[in-house]
Amino acid sequence: MQFTSEQHLDDGVLEREFTLGEIPGILWTPASTSAPSPLILLGHPPLGLRKMYPRLVARARHCAAEGFATATIELPGSGDRPRWTAVDQARADLRRAMEAGEPVSDEIVDALVLPLVDKAVPEWQAALDALLSLPEIGGPVGYSGGVISIGVRLAVVEPRIVAAVLFAGSFVPRATFEEARRATVPLHVLLQWDDEGNDRQPALDLFDAFGSQEKTLEANMGGHTGVPQFAGDAAARFFTRHLRDRPAWRG
Repeated sequence: MQFTSEQHLDDGVLEREFTLGEIPGILWTPASTSAPSPLILLGHPPLGLRKMYPRLVARARHCAAEGFATATIELPGSGDRPRWTAVDQARADLRRAMEAGEPVSDEIVDALVLPLVDKAVPEWQAALDALLSLPEIGGPVGYSGGVISIGVRLAVVEPRIVAAVLFAGSFVPRATFEEARRATVPLHVLLQWDDEGNDRQPALDLFDAFGSQEKTLEANMGGHTGVPQFAGDAAARFFTRHLRDRPAWRG
């Protein structure tokens, strides 16, 4: 991991951009802590870090106020990373189906999401290796955000992640429902009931499939980007319960 820039935001949060091989990312750490901070990985849709930055930094600052470090990475095929022809084709097929008012087939969803999950999850794990080697990051680790299929895979295969807040509102492949049955970490799922681009039923079915003994679904009225502040506050309390009172990850 190589840090390429740093700045202190006006609330004292330290923001550092980094690269991990070809993967860009951003790390935010609280202004002052007496011990290494727990870490929350901030997931996001494949729209590019620059486009997502205002929403990501707002989430990071909110987490820093609770004593958590946060980090995110650029997803494959997004932002300044090389284009990914197969996924670009799947996105084009998705747009054509939606513009024609046709159902989005399982084949389109699988082609759009599964290759992204397969490539992004090992990259998140490599980033986690590097982040946990920093003296200011001590774990434990949570995951917060989307793409929900990436969050599900990480919750299943990455033992260092002990809790997850998952953002519903993305297409869900059939294979993700089977993976969800193997999830055991505590989960808090946020669903916007009137999401204009996504059918809520798959999100409800996915929540039902999760194998976790502790799982909460918080559904609020409003569109895709209209998550109310109190829902974010509830997610912060969820992480406080599950990250603050656990020991740091020791490998």
